[in-house]
Amino acid sequence: MTELNGPLYIALILGIAAVWTDLRSRTIPNWIPLAALAGGLAWHGSTGGWPGLGASAVGAAGGLLVFLVFFLLGGMGGGDVKLMGGFGALLGYRSILAAAFWVAVAGGLLALTVVAVQKIRAGGKDKPPEAHIPYAPAIALGVLIVLLGKA
Repeated sequence: MTELNGPLYIALILGIAAVWTDLRSRTIPNWIPLAALAGGLAWHGSTGGWPGLGASAVGAAGGLLVFLVFFLLGGMGGGDVKLMGGFGALLGYRSILAAAFWVAVAGGLLALTVVAVQKIRAGGKDKPPEAHIPYAPAIALGVLIVLLGKA
């Protein structure tokens, strides 16, 4: 088992849980990002010592900061920001910006798909878009793309 398989498996399991709950209830329970944070800190601390622990902690802070602006502007929920912070701990600071890029790409495609489906359902009439698009699928996909690229 390579060093990155642990974070990949943790992200996969917690990503599925986050997607499931976000699609079902439009919320992400706090235990999911906390488990990602704890898993990332434990994994990188145990495999990389203090430098690994530090990289994981900086990745968590970076994950929070990447989407904090969108949260403050009202375009993203707090659960999404916390989830990205938790996944940042799994990724470490070197991969958080790459993950943010892929999350943004996946989120854009998700938003376009939702708008297209809503237009089809509305018979082509202009209706206001749904107030909340669950973003956990985009976050999980972006993080998995980065982790799979390293495995």
